[in-house]
Amino acid sequence: MTRRSKRGSKTQAKVQDFVIVDVVEDLEQAHEREALLTHNDIPAVIKEQTDEVTNVHGFAVMVPEEHLDEAHVVIESQDAYDDFYDFALEDEDADSDVGADFFEDEF
Repeated sequence: MTRRSKRGSKTQAKVQDFVIVDVVEDLEQAHEREALLTHNDIPAVIKEQTDEVTNVHGFAVMVPEEHLDEAHVVIESQDAYDDFYDFALEDEDADSDVGADFFEDEF
């Protein structure tokens, strides 16, 4: 009879109870999502995935089902925060280009 590690079976059972909250293209972004969720007291794991139909490779960020709604709120809040600052920086760059034309002299 083969003896299985208790730790390995518990980990496997835990991952099976997790659901996908987000799928991202690169591992760095997956780790950022995982850190964001764990910082907000939501357990998270990353699982590498390949869609067999489209052959698209990505990383699934997974959380326990009971934390799914909260995880969506945390991720959406962070995305909105990032979008706001991207927009603010974009707007600042556009304003600096307009001012540059005003001060340019043609002699």
